[in-house]
Amino acid sequence: MPGPRPTPEADRAVPPSRDTAADVVRWAVFSCLLVPVVLLWCGTSLAGTAGTAAGLAAVTGACRLLLRRSERGAARLRAEEHPHHRGRHQRTGSGAHRGGRHGGGDTPVG
Repeated sequence: MPGPRPTPEADRAVPPSRDTAADVVRWAVFSCLLVPVVLLWCGTSLAGTAGTAAGLAAVTGACRLLLRRSERGAARLRAEEHPHHRGRHQRTGSGAHRGGRHGGGDTPVG
């Protein structure tokens, strides 16, 4: 016997998708704050710790910019894949139902 089928309520139990780029940036900022503290605790010089913190901050900022640019590019691609429907009366192209006279078939022209 097959097992029980999942109910629609079970499908809704999955949490909605989260903004993973924002999560990555939050963790990077947390690391930028935590690493200097750990370095100072381990006995690294203040100048070395400051340099490491500045480097981490620069890398985090650059990654944030690249993530935002990537998100905008992905949104633009999604928009191009699903163009807006123009409606019934704005179709282009020719066809048999475009109106007017057309010659064809057995109708004599004369």
